[in-house]
Amino acid sequence: MELNVTTLEGKAAGSVSLSDEIFGLEPRKDIIQRVVNWQLAKRQAGTHKAKGRAEVWRTGKKMYKQKGTGGARHGSARVPQFRGGGRAFGPVVRSHAHDLPKKVRQLGLRHALSAKAKDGGLVVIDNAELKDAKTKALIGHFSGLGLTSALIVDGAEVNNGFAQAARNIPHIDVLPIQGINVYDILRRQKLVLTKAAVDALEARFK
Repeated sequence: MELNVTTLEGKAAGSVSLSDEIFGLEPRKDIIQRVVNWQLAKRQAGTHKAKGRAEVWRTGKKMYKQKGTGGARHGSARVPQFRGGGRAFGPVVRSHAHDLPKKVRQLGLRHALSAKAKDGGLVVIDNAELKDAKTKALIGHFSGLGLTSALIVDGAEVNNGFAQAARNIPHIDVLPIQGINVYDILRRQKLVLTKAAVDALEARFK
């Protein structure tokens, strides 16, 4: 699969050959969905908490005598039936993370990359470097490339000036190749890879 390479200024910079095993698969929504659910569940805080009947502070004395009232037979005032009592089966602090096989996670990433390539949302640039860390200048480059919502993935290290300039631009994310993930790929309209990122991906899935 051949794709044209451009510079940040929008000039042609040759072409690059993309592996069909990474960018040429027929996307499977079920695999992509499994990986996205795994990611979102893993980062969920799980800090919600409600007090049960053993944790609320109320008297444990029997409310009234067992017989002769014509009402229900109540004992403790801490039970969920009463205002101020503990909650039955309330949320507790826990981890929402679940396991997902490594091969499924890798396959999900390849299918997400293939989905972007198939939809025409994949852009390859020669490098992501900016001499002057100016947000205004970078917005001009993005306008020329037609990028309003994009994930930019560089090599092992992201250029510091480029990252600082892109930090305040809405709907623009910048990640090193180690941070590439399915959720961030799908939440932006365009996926922008540098040539270093393409080489790293092909070495990763070799």
